[in-house]
Amino acid sequence: MTQEDAEALSIDDEVEDLDEINEVIPAAYSITAYGADYPVDGLVKRLDKGDIVVPLFSVDPEDGQSTVGFQRDFVWTKPQCDRFVESLLLGLPVPGVFLVKESTGKHLVLDGQQRLKTLQYFYSGILKNREFLLENVQQKWKGRSYKTLEADDRRRLDDSIIHATIVRQDEPSDDQSSVYLIFERLNSGGIFLQPQEIRVALYHGQFASLLNDLNLNENWRRLYGKKSARLKDLELILRFFALFHKGDAYRRPMKEFLNKFMSENGGLKKYGEGELRALFEQTVEAVWLHIGHRAFRLKTAVNAALVDSVMVGVASRLAAGPVLESTGLRSAYDEMLNSPDFMTWVTRSTADEDFVSKRLGRARELFSAVK
Repeated sequence: MTQEDAEALSIDDEVEDLDEINEVIPAAYSITAYGADYPVDGLVKRLDKGDIVVPLFSVDPEDGQSTVGFQRDFVWTKPQCDRFVESLLLGLPVPGVFLVKESTGKHLVLDGQQRLKTLQYFYSGILKNREFLLENVQQKWKGRSYKTLEADDRRRLDDSIIHATIVRQDEPSDDQSSVYLIFERLNSGGIFLQPQEIRVALYHGQFASLLNDLNLNENWRRLYGKKSARLKDLELILRFFALFHKGDAYRRPMKEFLNKFMSENGGLKKYGEGELRALFEQTVEAVWLHIGHRAFRLKTAVNAALVDSVMVGVASRLAAGPVLESTGLRSAYDEMLNSPDFMTWVTRSTADEDFVSKRLGRARELFSAVK
């Protein structure tokens, strides 16, 4: 392997044409949304009791919880925390929060995690394993914890009001697609979550767990490279399954196509674990052995449209039996990449229905001829 190849495999999160984040999903929902004003001490009590939950990637869902794991861990700095508490002590208005009401009666934090967790930490007296004493505030509050605030200041903080917008999706009742859309649009602080990061939360279950397990496959890791911190490798596995099984019915946007496929197969009832695992493992083994480590790359970065083509094409060929010609898949791969038309289909408007159909069709045609 050349130095260039090694560098290519070490690149994280550079995937060409994986741009779902910019796609727009046409949608119509029946959503109940209403406002509620909570005193700060009431919010903190609800957080402590688990009636309001921050759904973190790192925390498993509770029984009956349908929307989980789409929030990152607490990231506010100490000065940010101090200034937020000070704003409330000063009686200044602060931004509201968005909550999702679950069927269990719990409320999940859709937007406002940093503010709510700051309050919970201040009331508990501990922030990031250290005593939470105000520092970046007016002199009269410096060095104060919640317990050592003057009585009138403590009452003012307790009675401060934070407005919450509470949403519940009524129709359609069989998924949480509106929550996906709302969170995607509210997610404006710092780094935007990628579609797959939201998707694994809203459509969690056996299928999501299987995708995570398959993402550790040795041959897949050799082909893709270092694990993606933004779950782009996981998304490519989902794309493979969706396009292999439902490619003929593909309609853009890709984002909605993948959402529906993951939702429909969340419990692995339509396509079982054994079927999907065998399909994936046999395909990536054949790609690694017969095409090699640059199978998913036109240049340096992984190309999502090329991954679709290679994986679907090779999987379709393997459905007919084992590959007997040791160089057959590689020859078909080279012929595919030498086609100007194919190169257009994997580098331009790659989510277009016509281009998806043409590149998958060409891949199946060329790989199916291999003995």
